[in-house]
Amino acid sequence: MHGPASPGWLLVALCAATGAYCLLRMRSSVVEQRRAAGGEALMGFGMAVMAVPATVFTPPVWAWPAYAAVFGAAALRALWSARSSSHHLHHLVGAAAMVYMAVAMAAAPGAHHHGGAGVPLVTGLLLLYFTGYVLLSGARLVPVAAAAGTGALRWGDRPELARACRLSMGIGMVAMLLAL
Repeated sequence: MHGPASPGWLLVALCAATGAYCLLRMRSSVVEQRRAAGGEALMGFGMAVMAVPATVFTPPVWAWPAYAAVFGAAALRALWSARSSSHHLHHLVGAAAMVYMAVAMAAAPGAHHHGGAGVPLVTGLLLLYFTGYVLLSGARLVPVAAAAGTGALRWGDRPELARACRLSMGIGMVAMLLAL
């Protein structure tokens, strides 16, 4: 991330908190929710590490290819899982966006926190997708939150918190793509 350190640290905190909640969701009794939460936890923690301000930590040269490999594997897993649930298509786009950002950072090592590292068309398409996702997720969150008081659910099983988690990661992805 480039720019002032304060927004970078806020993004780190948001993504790390989201990843931590997703780890909590992995304790759910619903198998599909556990699988989705695992991918979302990886995404949240990966985004948190990627968002650490460059003034604090400059990753070693091998870090970006490692990121691309980890999220490439996550993209393949999401592609495989998309056969049974279309929700995993969003995970596929998210993992592909992380691969794209890692490759862009690796391709421009001297400028990786100073803008201009990505392909404007790809960045624009990803921004369009994640902005739409954020708006749609926000709209879907309102009715669920109003009806959430119908029963005693465990923290890991609350649908409104899972949607808020996804919304937070979508907002984080928009911020990271804008900083690319």
